[in-house]
Amino acid sequence: MPDNPPRGPAPGVAAAVAINRRQALLAAVAALAALASCGAVPLVEAARPAKPAPAPASTGQMPAALRAVIQSAGLPLACIGLQVQAVAADAPPLASLNAEQPYQLASTTKLVTALAALHLLGRRYRWRTNAYLTGPLQQGRLAGDLLIVGGGNALLRSDELQAWFGRMQAQGLQEVLGDIVLDRDAFRLREQDFADTPLPTADRPHHAWPDALTLDEGRLRVNVQAGAGAAGRPQVSVWPALAGVRLDSQVSGGGCSVWAHWQPPPAGAMAGDPSLAVRGQWGRQCGERELQLAPLSHEQFTTRAVLGLWRGAGGRLRGRVIDRPGQRPWPDRDRAAPPAEADATLPGLAEAPSELAPPWSVHQSEPLAQLVRDINKTSDNLAARCLMLSLARGFPQRSATLADARDRLSGWLAQQGLAGDDIVVDNGSGLSRAERGKPRAMVQLLRSTWGTPQGRALLDSLPVAGIDGTLAHRMTRGAATGRAFLKTGSLLDTRALAGYVHAASGTVYAVTALVNHPEAARATPALDRLIEWVAARG
Repeated sequence: MPDNPPRGPAPGVAAAVAINRRQALLAAVAALAALASCGAVPLVEAARPAKPAPAPASTGQMPAALRAVIQSAGLPLACIGLQVQAVAADAPPLASLNAEQPYQLASTTKLVTALAALHLLGRRYRWRTNAYLTGPLQQGRLAGDLLIVGGGNALLRSDELQAWFGRMQAQGLQEVLGDIVLDRDAFRLREQDFADTPLPTADRPHHAWPDALTLDEGRLRVNVQAGAGAAGRPQVSVWPALAGVRLDSQVSGGGCSVWAHWQPPPAGAMAGDPSLAVRGQWGRQCGERELQLAPLSHEQFTTRAVLGLWRGAGGRLRGRVIDRPGQRPWPDRDRAAPPAEADATLPGLAEAPSELAPPWSVHQSEPLAQLVRDINKTSDNLAARCLMLSLARGFPQRSATLADARDRLSGWLAQQGLAGDDIVVDNGSGLSRAERGKPRAMVQLLRSTWGTPQGRALLDSLPVAGIDGTLAHRMTRGAATGRAFLKTGSLLDTRALAGYVHAASGTVYAVTALVNHPEAARATPALDRLIEWVAARG
């Protein structure tokens, strides 16, 4: 989005800024080294052992016609890792190239996160946001605070929250005499947890960091519509309305160029509200456009939005909406993790201990099978990171840490027969350069889950070539159209595909193709031709 300057980091993450700057310098050095090594040496955390530099390209098994497809990318073969293998138990690889070398996974990491969650949490798992009353409720009036406890639902939307507030009022809560208190303590993150990921900025909402009580993923939506009639002025609206934020719209008719600019209060000002400036021209011929930006931290965004949503649902509030950590109605406790494939239980959390007061009202997300579909089809980074944290043992009764989530996912990978360095997942989204995998290991994981309920849910979540998601405009005419189900991945120096291809022969293949090179984007047409070749000739 043009003309949106990067905002500073949220309070409490100043050290993360310095860490990210150091990582940016390391990334630049790694990019230079990548000219020779294809960037296959990972940017690892200090606590993680460095992996050796990659061996020379190993051709493995590669049909001549497919080799020509791969070589058409114009990149050194050492920069490309590939494994294609039928899902049948005894099938040898159809094609293999550098299959035992680790490559950056980019967003194909989400495939691993989704599979682990489907196995460990169950397809019916739901994120829950709980509401508690801290005082008596009489004649529609709460003599106390309304406590909203986030449960990690990264896909909670403003319209859903307003509808939930409406249901609360139908249950008898019309007025809160105290405050609406927001608690996001279900995730307990440290500054170093963000070291390998990009800094979020107003114009890059897909880089937002995880939060246990996020709303609209922290994205403010600005809708611009052409005015009616010859002299009609363009109409600008914002959703959700943020308390204390002024809309400064100066959009005129004419051309079709419009942008939004967040204007914080002047530095050092003791008072004053931020504003959202919308500028440009939007004539009758332009139709409708939606702009998105993430100008605030999750805490600031949600706190400002909740007041308007509560009142929009018809509720009254005497106090304020405040964000106050440590307000959860139970202490952290070591609880056993729910059993694997917990579909037989009630959707969502393991049963709470009897001494904990039940929530007064609960908002539930869609079941996990739908959540992973939303994550993988659109490659939703924030939701993937929140799902990763949800793997932590005892979550959400016990606050999730990234270290615990990594440990549990690593244990699950070991249960799938994978070695410790076969696949490394850092935050679950693919944004971290510490997330790496071997093509053989990725295919092994895909093959082992084929035919299981979890595998079916994964297949349904993957973009379909030429049809939807991140593959809607790729492979639109050819043998792969409608028959290749693949998670995509891209970083500046990475292009990746992983998933399944239903070949014309009737054989189903598990496929992983990873490219690490400063000019990895050049490989995209070759990757598409690879999938077309498998679909037509496999």
